[in-house]
This record gives sequence, structure tokens and C-alpha cells, in this order.
Amino acid sequence: MKCLIIDAVSPAIAEELGKYMQVDTKMLPTQAELAAMIGDYDVLIMRVDPAINKEILDAAKNLKVIGVCSVGLNHIDLDTAKANGIQVFNAPGLNGNAVAELTFSKMLDVSRHTIPANYDVKVNKTWDKYKFVGRELRGKTLGILGFGRIGQRVGQLAHAFLMDVVAYDPYLPANVFEEQNAKNCTIDEVLKVSDFVTIHMPLTPETKNLFNAKSIAEMKDGAVVLNMARGGIVNEQDMYEALKSGKLGGYASDVMENELAAGGLTEGAGFDSPLFECDNFIVTPHLGAQTVDASRDIGAHIINKVKEALDLK
Repeated sequence: MKCLIIDAVSPAIAEELGKYMQVDTKMLPTQAELAAMIGDYDVLIMRVDPAINKEILDAAKNLKVIGVCSVGLNHIDLDTAKANGIQVFNAPGLNGNAVAELTFSKMLDVSRHTIPANYDVKVNKTWDKYKFVGRELRGKTLGILGFGRIGQRVGQLAHAFLMDVVAYDPYLPANVFEEQNAKNCTIDEVLKVSDFVTIHMPLTPETKNLFNAKSIAEMKDGAVVLNMARGGIVNEQDMYEALKSGKLGGYASDVMENELAAGGLTEGAGFDSPLFECDNFIVTPHLGAQTVDASRDIGAHIINKVKEALDLK
């Protein structure tokens, strides 16, 4: 058997699976490159790039397992995978703390203007604290859209900052909100009452462009949006207009509508989002799970799932 690893994942995966099969690595191939080489492999280990389309799956004549070292699966044609008898495993929840901590890192950065202040000191050689008057998280309302493992961990951290928590998740029973000391709200209610709104939902036809001109208009003036989920949930042109007009106080994201990594989720994506013009927009390159801790936990999970699927002992 043969295994192909196409992204930076825990080295334990190659070490352990290498006891049972040949393990090759090709970092971030394009869709065309992956389609050309996938035919000989039984196992594919990846994260989110490139998007796995029907052409790749149909070319994967020997493929039995795809191990996805992340949470979302919107980048994989699951219908074709199922039809072709390919099992797909992800790692839900194991990056939860890493993503939650990044969410608060960004919340604090936006609230205290740490990124422009750092630039002002190091690049502009200016020492002027009066330019950067921020606001505390204490006493503010945090709205959480998607109250699964990540959303609940964000809520727990919010309580440590003495924030009030409201949340939306149609798939959870009422007792979960009670146990997490969060008020169960509709999306409209969350948007209307929150000083900060953080997104932890999958990208689906229902959530695509959830943040648009209409929904943003319902939000508090000066509210901040945080997106550690998927870029397509936010309409970037509408968000740009809201930031430029001053309607919103900031947008902090770990994802973009068209991501950029080596062919990425959108072939030919570039640095052309209007958001890059906004001083109150901060972004990181989808590094939510990029901690040694999360990588270790995800790696162990994926190893177990692959071994179980292939009956490796």
C-alpha cells in the first residue's frame, strides 16, 4: 500500500503509517498535479488544499481513505467520494482550543490596536500612546454563531474576560446553552445585541454570505466581526463597505473567500479582496490549527482512523 501526504501535518503520521506502507510527500500540489499522481495511492493525508473535486477522485483508482487533518469538509466532493467507496475522516474538535485562543488573540488585537501600534513603533519610529485608545472586553456582549466544540470553548474564555455570552446553534438542545452559561438566541438576536460576533459555523448554502449588507445593517454600530471558520460566510465587498463607512469597528479573520495556498480552495486566487485596503481589517493565513499541540492531537486521531479503516494491526 501507498500513502500520499500533501500538507504540513504531524510527523507522527508518516512515522506510524510508514510501518505498514510506503509514505510519500508532495507539498500542496495543484488539482491537476494531484489528479495526475493520485492513481497509485491507497491513502491521502491532507488539510484543506487543494479542493478535492470529482476529477481527482475519479483518478484515484486505488484510494480507500482520505484523512483530513482539520475540521471542515466543504473542500471535498463527498458525494463522489462515497460513490467511489472512499472513506473520508476529519478531526472535529481537536483544534478547538487552538482556534478559540486565536479568536481571543484577534479580539484583543482589534480592541487594543496592537497591530497598528506595533507598526507605528517599529516602522514609523513613533512613540505615541495617545493615538491608540482601545476598549476592554469586560462587560461586552460576545455573540457566538455555531456553538459546537470551538464555539463553546470561546464562550468559556469569554467568561474569564467577564463578557456576556449569547449564542446561536440550531442543532443543540437548550440544556447545552444553560450548562455553558450562554443565552440561546436566533441569528438576528445575536447580531442585534452583540459588541463582538465570532463565526464558528461550516460553509453551507445556508451560511454562504450570511454576513451581507442586510445582516450587517442590523448590527450595533462599531461592532466587531471575527471569522475563524470559512471566508465565504462573509461577503467581502459588503464587509468592506461596512468598515469604510464606520458601521463596523473591525473585521478580524483567519480565512478569506478565495484562499491563496498553492492552488488553494479557489484556483488562481490572488490578493485582490477589497478588504486589504482597510486599516481595521486584520487577517492571518488560515493558521487556526497551527499549533504543535493541535497537530499532535489531530495526528494521533487520524492515525487511529486510518488504521481502523484499513484494519492495520
